Amino acid sequence: MKRALIIVDVQNDFCPGGALAVPEGDKVVPLINELQEKFDIVAATQDWHPKDHGSFAGNHPGKNAGEIIVLNGLNQILWPAHCVQGTKGAEFVDGLCMDRVAKVFQKGLDKGIDSYSGFFDNGHKKATGLEEYLKKQGVTDVYVVGLATDYCVKFTALDAVNLGFKTTVVKAGCRAVNVNPGDADNAVKEMEKAGIKIKKSRTS
Repeated sequence: MKRALIIVDVQNDFCPGGALAVPEGDKVVPLINELQEKFDIVAATQDWHPKDHGSFAGNHPGKNAGEIIVLNGLNQILWPAHCVQGTKGAEFVDGLCMDRVAKVFQKGLDKGIDSYSGFFDNGHKKATGLEEYLKKQGVTDVYVVGLATDYCVKFTALDAVNLGFKTTVVKAGCRAVNVNPGDADNAVKEMEKAGIKIKKSRTS
């Protein structure tokens, strides 16, 4: 049995002061740094959008962040421009220890489709390579932490369990956007229903 820690999108734009700040997003860093020592493999995902990405409200005249459009056949919530390739906002948070991160998987590169999960785009048309990498390393169990509970963490965890990994989300290592009140709680319920274990704090 090999265990992997997947660190989801702990980037400047998702932390206080960033373009799409998750409340207390930076508070996950100390626990994530501590957890890394306990795993055989550590991987990270990174939102890496072109500036003309279709999920950005600013690329749709007359539309505002929070509105929902149809983008290439999929419902798409519009976000402020964030994690644009090569910008400071797309970089990992300074305090995040990267020494044990074996590989970074970038997502959201295709301007025509968003990518919340670290494994696939939202239409499950293209894979990032994370599944192949973990399976090649002999990983059976994955633990997911990062930002945000109700979006990228949730979809990464759901894909992981559907791909056959024994999947755990460490709740204390995540924070939620909560676009709508209760989104975080609903995300946790959805993950539990899918067979994902929710661990409140640390993991042995």
